[in-house]
Amino acid sequence: MEVWAVIYKPESFTEDATPGLNPPIAYNISHDNALVAISFAPGIHNPPAFSVGIDVMKVRIPGRDTLASFVESVSDTLTPFEYRELFSLASQDETLRRFFWLWTMKEAYTKSLGLGLGFDFRRVEYDVNENVVRIDKKIAVGWRFTKFVLKDEDDLYQGVVAEYIGGSNLEIIDEFTSQRCLVAWDAVQFVETALVELKEE
Repeated sequence: MEVWAVIYKPESFTEDATPGLNPPIAYNISHDNALVAISFAPGIHNPPAFSVGIDVMKVRIPGRDTLASFVESVSDTLTPFEYRELFSLASQDETLRRFFWLWTMKEAYTKSLGLGLGFDFRRVEYDVNENVVRIDKKIAVGWRFTKFVLKDEDDLYQGVVAEYIGGSNLEIIDEFTSQRCLVAWDAVQFVETALVELKEE
């Protein structure tokens, strides 16, 4: 098993976006199993979290759980609509993937607020069919949610970056479009490159 570092860098982020680190760089980190994911953006909105969050999860049923018992164990984090939608799917694989879209969407959003698991996840609802995120039953205007997938040998990971960008629209970037914003590094290569760059400064 290799350990990977994945960096999400929005196309709108340029090296000139943070001259002298003013505004500061906003970042957030997530990990699951052999994957570490980092997102960053200009630190413009809402310090100290700067409204950027990331979550990544390996798509699997943990331990000896069944899909039904696994979802039931976290059902208090799902809205009634999400719960019904999960179990309306015919395929167990699709149900599992959809569950992780729901979970990573909620966790990335709450991390972008600087709250993580301290936020009632039922306040966040992701309608996968309509591709809409609602917070307290209202469309999450001003937010960008970027879905991404990564494959590491036989393991599939799904993740979401949540970023407040302002404006009057909700933007959800699908997992296919987002691939151009992802950079995957072998962890050893990532650390070695970072050490070289730090020595140069």
